[in-house]
Amino acid sequence: MLKVLLVDDEPFIVQGLSLLIDWEKEGCEIAATAQNGKEALAYLKENPVDLIIADIKMPEMTGLELLETIRREQISDAYFVILSGYSDFAYAQQAIRYSCMDYVLKPVEKEVLTEIIRKAANMSATEIQLQEDKKQMERAYLARNVISLLLGKYDDINLEYVFNHMRLSGGVRYIDIQLVGALELEDVEDMEMRSLQRKLYQSCREFLKEDETHCILDVSSEENIYDVGLIYCDYMAAKNDCTEKEYLEKLLNYLKVALKQDLVMLVGKKVADIAAVSKSYGTACMLNSLQAFHDRKNIYYYEEEIQVNSGILLCKTELDNLISAIEQNDKVRIHEAVDRLFDELRRVGAMGETINLNINYLLFQLIHVATEQDDCVNQEEILHLISESTFEDGLMRGSKVHLARFACEYAEYLAQLRKNVSRGVLALIEQEVREHYAENLTLRDLGQKYYINNAYLGQVFRKKYNQSFKDYLNHYRIEQAAQLLVRTDDKIYKIAEDVGYRNTDYFINKFIAAKGCTPSKFRKQSLDTKKV
Repeated sequence: MLKVLLVDDEPFIVQGLSLLIDWEKEGCEIAATAQNGKEALAYLKENPVDLIIADIKMPEMTGLELLETIRREQISDAYFVILSGYSDFAYAQQAIRYSCMDYVLKPVEKEVLTEIIRKAANMSATEIQLQEDKKQMERAYLARNVISLLLGKYDDINLEYVFNHMRLSGGVRYIDIQLVGALELEDVEDMEMRSLQRKLYQSCREFLKEDETHCILDVSSEENIYDVGLIYCDYMAAKNDCTEKEYLEKLLNYLKVALKQDLVMLVGKKVADIAAVSKSYGTACMLNSLQAFHDRKNIYYYEEEIQVNSGILLCKTELDNLISAIEQNDKVRIHEAVDRLFDELRRVGAMGETINLNINYLLFQLIHVATEQDDCVNQEEILHLISESTFEDGLMRGSKVHLARFACEYAEYLAQLRKNVSRGVLALIEQEVREHYAENLTLRDLGQKYYINNAYLGQVFRKKYNQSFKDYLNHYRIEQAAQLLVRTDDKIYKIAEDVGYRNTDYFINKFIAAKGCTPSKFRKQSLDTKKV
């Protein structure tokens, strides 16, 4: 609702304006009335309005003087309309000089007042949209500078911009907030996951309120990672009169209720200030790969998961033997090495912290080995995907069986990296889509068919086609459906089934998203075009 201030020294004119139109119907409310410019000025200093309609000649302060004062002293940026019984162009000229929206002669007609109201409403809506667009651009530019800091690729210009546009303090952490289970959702397309990700981003901003700029969308550009980043500073918990853990738990619970989804927080190492935030970001990335080997939690803290303690035993000989067997893709040696590692852990009476340290050492070394083969692929994500794919219900995370399965599959992955087999496989997968698009095709099944790790396959597929396999397959199916709509008289439900959709409503929604109209309308438009 636009708030309107009416200013005139003649009460019957104010009353007449109030009754001339249905203000509420036009999306307005008369916030207040004033008998002269001084009275109006006093009100404006305490209350915001969107539109001021003022008589030009009033005692104590005229309408023109009121307009000049509020513009000069920047009291209000409301739209201003002058009412006058004078048609002298000099008055209009003076009003225009101070950004007067309109100059109306008395008596005011209903149609004229209605037109002014609607003009103000349209201008207001346009300005609101422009302001929102500006805010979005500013948020995007700030996020770009923050990401430069996170990646450690920044200069003084990036740092200065962040300092000037974000409230900061000592005690900084990078926190990654992820949708749990996104990695396993083969049947959920990127568009749906992206929608959830945006909802997560919006909900996080709502919780942060005035600190909303600390929330960043799209920190991770990797496949199957749907997350938002948070730059946490110690002042956030302090101003809420709680501990850091209490604050993060409140945030997590708020987000879980808002999304009705399970989430996980990866809390990076605390650093002194924003200039060192890349160190915190790196440790959060480590937690992403480690969580697949440890019991599921809602929040992982770097300090708790990475125990740096010289008194904890590292079974380096056994671990190095296992790494060697994995590099050589020797399945027999892998199982023997895993047995020896767990025998040694039992012999020394290893408990939680010691076991975690040994597994973490193994994972970091394997990431290093893979990076030497291909540094263009996110090896931490690959490791996480493989370890999750080898985990089954009923197993203990990080158990002997889990570790042996993981080690064997990771060995296959390293062998594929050395052969660079993905290049030839992508051509075969294109053919699979062309010939079997109506079937239940998944990267997991295709990976097994062509003996290539599906996590690695997913990344190289996105690199070549700039989209996920799920979206590629969906796009191909929709194109085939479009051809059938034009070339046949088949019912919509049959076409949906023929191209691989078992649910007609789901097919229609996907078709609208791709083509901008329903299948029926698409068919009609195509037929009309042919007739022409």
